[in-house]
Amino acid sequence: MSRFSVLSLTDEAVVRVKEIMRINHARGILVGVKKGGCAGMEYTVDLVVEELSGLDIVEKDDARVFIAREAVLFLLGTLMDFEITTLRTGFVFKNPNQTSACGCGQSVDIIPASLDMLKKK
Repeated sequence: MSRFSVLSLTDEAVVRVKEIMRINHARGILVGVKKGGCAGMEYTVDLVVEELSGLDIVEKDDARVFIAREAVLFLLGTLMDFEITTLRTGFVFKNPNQTSACGCGQSVDIIPASLDMLKKK
């Protein structure tokens, strides 16, 4: 039986997470959401230096991403990528629960996943 994963990682995200873990001797990163910005919410990414218990963990090729408890319903079905562009370098979240974003893309409006959406998966 396969286990449902809150989010998935692109190969680029895996490479970057592993690099962060190696450089910082970390256990992984913690992804969450917080209120803020002009659209209402912002994604958060923090370093995990000690093992965190009771959280969902996404693991791919030794990259470990912990999911903050309060963010699970907001992140269901999200694809986490890592991009390097002329103006910005960082993690990018392709989230089906995101309804809008501000012009700079740093602040987003996210609705929690509904039971109806989960049944469609």
